[in-house]
Amino acid sequence: MSIKRNNNLNIDYMCKLAEVSRSGYYSYVKRRSVLTTKELQDQLDFVMIKDAYDYKGWKKGARQIKMRIKRKYGITMNLKKIRRLMKKYDLVCPIRKINPIKAKLRESQSHRVYENILSRNFGQGVAKKVLLTDITYITYGYGKRAYLSVIKDATTKMILAYRISLSLDLTFVIETVKMLLENYKGELDMNVMIHSDQGCHYTSIEYQDLLKEHGIIQSMSRKGNCWDNAPQESFFAILKTEMDLRKYNSFEKVALAIVDYIGYYNSDRPQLKLNQMTPREYDEYLSIKFTRKLMLPVPAVPQVIYL
Repeated sequence: MSIKRNNNLNIDYMCKLAEVSRSGYYSYVKRRSVLTTKELQDQLDFVMIKDAYDYKGWKKGARQIKMRIKRKYGITMNLKKIRRLMKKYDLVCPIRKINPIKAKLRESQSHRVYENILSRNFGQGVAKKVLLTDITYITYGYGKRAYLSVIKDATTKMILAYRISLSLDLTFVIETVKMLLENYKGELDMNVMIHSDQGCHYTSIEYQDLLKEHGIIQSMSRKGNCWDNAPQESFFAILKTEMDLRKYNSFEKVALAIVDYIGYYNSDRPQLKLNQMTPREYDEYLSIKFTRKLMLPVPAVPQVIYL
């Protein structure tokens, strides 16, 4: 009892000297205990983070670390916590470098995004009215890469224009549109629309001004929604599945092969959705159907007989 009483007296005496209340002192002791526990937990969590970071010797970011911890320890660790502890203990996360070509394009042009006017209404029963466009990478040979820009008719599935390039420069996308205008300018619907994603090529002033100059309406997918341009993505998937791109070891050879494949796709590859017709046959079918519709006889205006 005397020890406890002496301790109480000592605490009272020290609190008076420090000019703090007893409740303030006990609050500080409790808080310090909590901080010590939190620090210990941080150290234990960082052991798992460091173990995940060092796995296989490859550098990893916070998301990869989170998935590795989940796989190994069965623990779901918050991304904010991982980043906080990495910063606290000076564990550097690699940052992916910005694509210099895309960065240059962003610097040289305004970023104008259009609404999703198409709204996935792909099949409108009229040829050359709804056009879809996109870019895909072509990996050929042993890790070599080229890029393919395509404009596709959403109704007939026919590839109307395309360009193949070794770079993602804006020029080859502009050339794709010019090829479309050169080959089909007189056949395009009066309300023709071209739909794309929100890539920097399609938001560029030069591209948008070219479409406006020729009266082409522009529509864009919602950000990060590939389904808004699904038929175009489908063509790229078919091309990469049916072509053995690895056997071409030069750009010239793979470019010629793609030109040959697009000719085959348009004219010799029937599709179930086109009533087992090829895209070109279906395009001609719709053209004939439209012409016949225009040639229907106009009903005679009944004559009024005055008595």
